[in-house]
Amino acid sequence: MKIALIGYGKMGHAIEEIAIQRKHSIELKISIDNTEDNTVNNISNADVAIEFTGPDSAFDNINKCFEAGVPVVSGSTGWLNRYEEAVWNCKAQNGALLYASNFSIGVNIFFEVNKKLAQLMASQREYDVTIEEIHHTQKKDAPSGTAITLAEQILAVSPFKKQWVNKETNKPSDLQIISKRIDPAAGTHRIQYHSQTDDIEITHTAHNRAGFALGAVLAAEFIYGQRGVFTMSDVLGL
Repeated sequence: MKIALIGYGKMGHAIEEIAIQRKHSIELKISIDNTEDNTVNNISNADVAIEFTGPDSAFDNINKCFEAGVPVVSGSTGWLNRYEEAVWNCKAQNGALLYASNFSIGVNIFFEVNKKLAQLMASQREYDVTIEEIHHTQKKDAPSGTAITLAEQILAVSPFKKQWVNKETNKPSDLQIISKRIDPAAGTHRIQYHSQTDDIEITHTAHNRAGFALGAVLAAEFIYGQRGVFTMSDVLGL
């Protein structure tokens, strides 16, 4: 499988290493040093594109992949206000899109644990829930896309929480997300339910980028030859 890497930073390098280990080839590498090569014609030479850039460029990069007729896996965060538009474009052009806020197999299992715990806690008014996320100082967005996914899963079933906020708050209807940027953290996400009598806590801690990179390559293998819109739940059968 020939892969176009749109975004060749630390994550792109990690994905390249895993992809080559799994006998794939890298057809195209786009970084800040060769943005002129980020063209529909160049992307069309690949079988699958893996897009890890930033909030300002992700949407346009994804649409280039649709135009090139190449399935795209995206892990960029901070652009989801245009996600539904990207889904519409994908379907209109008979393309393939797989977006995930986090490609780690462990995190996607953690998502399922979070949903189950949130359902169990939905009727327990005496517990207040908070989210904490810790990443390295180079991470551009806060809160992380993973933290937002976790928050939205809780909001979907909680009768007490109405919105998430990225700050400390005493408002009972706010779900508090505390973002910390500490080097060299690869990523920690913690959900805590606190009461006067006890705490219930679940935590996922990444040790390095390898888990994220492997998940992205597995997603690319899954979406190759497909049409439609997918998630990591489809990849992992969750």
